[in-house]
Amino acid sequence: MAWTLFSYRGNSVETYTGASRHSTVYMLEFLSIERDTQIKAYLTTDPKSDHFYPELPMDPRIDVVGIGPTTVTLAWKQSPSALPPQGNIHYCLLANKNYNFKSLCAAETAMQPSGVKRSPTLVVSPSAGSLTSQELQAPSKSKFSISDKGSDARVKEVCVGLTNTYTVSHLTPGIQYYFDVFAVNFLTNTSAAYTGTFARTLGNPEPNVSKLKDGKMIQLRLDGRKWPFYNLLYQAMQKRVQFAFQSCSGQLHLEISKDGEVLMSERFAGLRHFTLKGRLGDTYLVHLRSTETSAASVKVQVSSLFHRPFFPALPESLKIRSLNKLRSCHSVTIAWLGTRELSKYCIYKKEIEEDQTWVATRKVDRCSGPESRQKREKVLCKFFHGLNLRRAVTTETIRGLEAGTAYLFDVYLIGSSGIPIRYYSKVLKTRKRC
Repeated sequence: MAWTLFSYRGNSVETYTGASRHSTVYMLEFLSIERDTQIKAYLTTDPKSDHFYPELPMDPRIDVVGIGPTTVTLAWKQSPSALPPQGNIHYCLLANKNYNFKSLCAAETAMQPSGVKRSPTLVVSPSAGSLTSQELQAPSKSKFSISDKGSDARVKEVCVGLTNTYTVSHLTPGIQYYFDVFAVNFLTNTSAAYTGTFARTLGNPEPNVSKLKDGKMIQLRLDGRKWPFYNLLYQAMQKRVQFAFQSCSGQLHLEISKDGEVLMSERFAGLRHFTLKGRLGDTYLVHLRSTETSAASVKVQVSSLFHRPFFPALPESLKIRSLNKLRSCHSVTIAWLGTRELSKYCIYKKEIEEDQTWVATRKVDRCSGPESRQKREKVLCKFFHGLNLRRAVTTETIRGLEAGTAYLFDVYLIGSSGIPIRYYSKVLKTRKRC
């Protein structure tokens, strides 16, 4: 005698759990109500089977954090199943032009080569403690099969390990793409789908392109709402080209392409300078976009003349350190890394309120130099260099401070180019009692 325990009609993921005896035989019947359908069935008698399916975070949405003409950058929250001790999880990301997929099984079916079908299996009878994951095919009366459209779906798939941010590249400008992320247990072949998203790549930027002049530095202001991006064109005068970008405020997304091919794409805040090698007369397209709704500012310089460095050689870190044991009621001692080149370092201080620390250290124009500071804020300027970079550390004790008072300290590095580089600001408070 047989009776129905569970019935489901739909096109997503569904589970059933029930008690049984060892002699029980289950019959699984699948009937496609529209067309031939690929099905993935998973069956286990392990009472602790919850962890075989990856768990989604409380917020399973995929965030679009960057968009360019040929790239889209995505981010998502980590799956709790990706944390130790399980360690059997990785993420797979899919992109296509048609629609989002509700399951990895549906996506794999769309990517299946045309004409490839699998034999139907409609009865599964597991023994105690077994773990089974297999694909089934439910026939329908229609001759139309979704696998016939596999070549048209053009689904791009990449598995990225435990990385929860990824930039999809080599996309077409001005096209809407759909993106899905799946947490996959590669031991059990089970998966869980994040909430899919979509984004339209930026249109072809060529009508709004400004030309860059060799060696000339320009400063751009990007408003996250009114003027969120710039497109710059540069024609190389030599085979090697050096680019320099200095974020004065905010975070930006940078993309450089040549002949339609993306050479680099990244988000940055701070200083970036690098060299690209090509052919004489190559044309480079630079796309800069603000990743924030607030305004951002950036300095840009490009040149083929390598005997004129844009920026001084930088130390491994631009952080200012404090020597707490030497901190007193009326003085503090700071330290910072230098370089092998003899350079000028200027120190500035400013008294601030303690509750203004975040604003004072984050909301600053990092491109501004000592000329923007008031004369009374200047402490001193000194020259320094160290042949051994590991020991290229210089210190300075600032005296004459008020007890129990917070101060903002800044160090500017000024090399042979004359362009100042500002270290990350440091807030220190003198001791209240000594």
